[in-house]
Amino acid sequence: MAAHGSSSILVVADADDRHAAAVAATVREQHGLNAIRLDPREFPSRTGSFRVDRGGTARSLSRIVGLDDVRSVWWRRTTGHTVPHAGGAEAQSESDGFLQGLLWSIPAYWVNDPGADRTASRRIVQLETAGRAGFAIPETLITNDPDEARSFVGSRPGAVVRKRGNAGGRARTRLCTDADLGDIEAIRDTPTAFQDYIAAECDLRVVWVDGVEWAVRMVPGHSGGSAPPAYLRPERLPASVGKSLTTLMGALGLSFGVLDLRIGLDGEYYFLEVDPQGRFAHLATRADLPIFRSLANLLVLGDGAVADL
Repeated sequence: MAAHGSSSILVVADADDRHAAAVAATVREQHGLNAIRLDPREFPSRTGSFRVDRGGTARSLSRIVGLDDVRSVWWRRTTGHTVPHAGGAEAQSESDGFLQGLLWSIPAYWVNDPGADRTASRRIVQLETAGRAGFAIPETLITNDPDEARSFVGSRPGAVVRKRGNAGGRARTRLCTDADLGDIEAIRDTPTAFQDYIAAECDLRVVWVDGVEWAVRMVPGHSGGSAPPAYLRPERLPASVGKSLTTLMGALGLSFGVLDLRIGLDGEYYFLEVDPQGRFAHLATRADLPIFRSLANLLVLGDGAVADL
């Protein structure tokens, strides 16, 4: 729960992150609170300190005022910071450890908790947890064994997709081709996911904000599939799917995330992935959804507050 005696919201994100800018502006306009923006790339060119004594603890970063007066933190994916090359790997490790420790030690409500965020970004964790939460999961193999990959692709009755990318963000997905199988030895260095292709009635993108789901139905773009997806009307999810979402996000320890689901031709809701720091500005705009307001309410009022508004 947020510390309601505190008066600031901290948003940790790259300076050009438009989601961070919009949420900070909403916090100021809707709630009249200070929204501190912190771009980690400014460190270590900016000085920082942490002090603990009999009076308690104190944190400081140059040009940032109010780190010890923060009620909640929105932790966004960032490009990180780099120490001068002459500092080497040890300096980089010390710099990373200091900045992360300085921020992660703030006794505030986190969206999302950095540890949970990191764990939940792993595809294997997502698939295991989503299956236990009641979602249908396309049959999947994740491996760096070329023989296992060949066997899996050859055994499937239909098309198979290949997914790369696992450490946060959306996976790069495409249909697995004969050329992929011809170059399958390359996966020895890069474990890759192979997954049954699910023929779709439609895809859904769901923005989850502390128990409130904002779902939008998507269809492929036109022009031979080269155009971006078209986002249609907001979608109401069946109660059973909402229950699975609640179970999944609770088990992952997330209060925010952007999920991809697919409704198969069989009517089943298939889980594809969740991005704990996903983008949603385009959804809020095209589908006219108050997602920024929901997230600002969560940051200001704390856990459990969004559903009551």
